[in-house]
Amino acid sequence: MASSSSSTYNSPCAACKFLRRKCMPGCIFAPYFPPEEPQKFANVHKIFGASNVTKLLNDLPSHQREDAVNSLAYEAEARVRDPVYGCVGAISFLQRQVHRLQKELDAANADLIRFACTEMPPPPPLAPNVSDHHHLNNIIHDHPMMSGPPRQGAGGGDSIRMRIGVDILSTLFYGSLKNK
Repeated sequence: MASSSSSTYNSPCAACKFLRRKCMPGCIFAPYFPPEEPQKFANVHKIFGASNVTKLLNDLPSHQREDAVNSLAYEAEARVRDPVYGCVGAISFLQRQVHRLQKELDAANADLIRFACTEMPPPPPLAPNVSDHHHLNNIIHDHPMMSGPPRQGAGGGDSIRMRIGVDILSTLFYGSLKNK
């Protein structure tokens, strides 16, 4: 709780002072609206009304009242600052800011990946233009791993040849894109 009953200090709480009434022991407002924060109650009263706040606080368990008052004070201050949108305007602004910053982070990560890829060692020497199909076939068939008897393994000789063929093609294709 913010403070105990203000009547022990002979100073009324901010709510009782604002409402120009005597702050009695057990005042529902005293723990949440100390005399040092008069604007807090003024905003809450302006937006929600003292009677509504009293009803709300009386209906809540005592352990939830402080959170409720803090929420009311935040919403009231936001509504005073922005009468049209209130706290929804602030939330929308922050959501747009998070979205913009996420886009910036994604762009920075993409730049980082591009930079890291340019720092990788270059691929082996590239073949001439990929559109030269005859030359490409000769490269694949003349590759040492593609000639000779099929090797025995988990996938058989054909699967090893297929994998090596894909590796060669991807090196030729991606290597040719990198040089353009």
